[in-house]
Amino acid sequence: MYNPLAFALLALEAQKVIELRLVKLAWGGAEGWDEAQQMVSEKVNALIEASGTLMMGGSTNTVISRYREHVAANTKRLTAIS
Repeated sequence: MYNPLAFALLALEAQKVIELRLVKLAWGGAEGWDEAQQMVSEKVNALIEASGTLMMGGSTNTVISRYREHVAANTKRLTAIS
C-alpha cells in the first residue's frame, strides 16, 4: 500500500519542476538543449531505479520518497541563480 499524501505531494512538487523546465526549454539555446537532454536521461534513470527497487522487494512508498528527493534536487537546481 502507498501513502496517498506522499503521492499527492509528489504530484504537486513535480508541477513546479515541470513549470521551471518548460520555461528553460522555451528560452531555447544551449541551456534549453542541455535541459532537454538531462530531462530524458533523468527519466530513464528514474525508471531503472524504481524498477530495481520494486523488483528487490521495495515498497511504493520507497519509490515515491526517492522520486520526491529527485524532484527537490531539480527544483533547487532550476531555481538557483546563475
